Amino acid sequence: NAMIKHIENTIKPSVNQNGEHLLVPTIYGSPERWKSIMNDGYSRDKNGKMMFPLIVVKRDSIVKDRTLGRKLDGNRVHLYKKFKNPYSQRNIHDAFGDIDNRIPQEEYSKLVIPDYVNIKYSGVIYTNFIEQMNSLVESFNFSTDSYWGDKERFMFRTRIDSFSTFTEVNQGEDRVVRSEFTLSVYGYLI
Repeated sequence: NAMIKHIENTIKPSVNQNGEHLLVPTIYGSPERWKSIMNDGYSRDKNGKMMFPLIVVKRDSIVKDRTLGRKLDGNRVHLYKKFKNPYSQRNIHDAFGDIDNRIPQEEYSKLVIPDYVNIKYSGVIYTNFIEQMNSLVESFNFSTDSYWGDKERFMFRTRIDSFSTFTEVNQGEDRVVRSEFTLSVYGYLI
């Protein structure tokens, strides 16, 4: 959800078609939809019309990253770590405290320990023309190696390494320009 929201709200993919400025819809590729798109080479709407331009994203894998953080014992999961704060504005250490026999207050902080994961997504961009594809690939390429997600909630470091572009022209059908990419997301689950 965070990846699709970022594409729609931050990247805002758009193309020019027949003198109009069109926003490109982004959809999640459920297994059934993804298989249909991969077999046919395109997606169709409810009326059977081919949908162009279109961006389809699906999640491929989630791999736990044990190099960043860990919960020490899987049988006794530690969802947070508790820290004792030595001094704060409310609990100042000074000479008057020693004279008055003031007992320092104990303050604690809790830090949530997430599960770090590497998530792989596959994405496909469909357009009618190579010029449209070039502008979309450029906007995605500009956004790579940055943090994607909802600024009010969670942001995840995201990387796209390459785009593979194909042009298909079948007799009696519309031209299809397709670009496939793999999205690597370094995230965490709380």
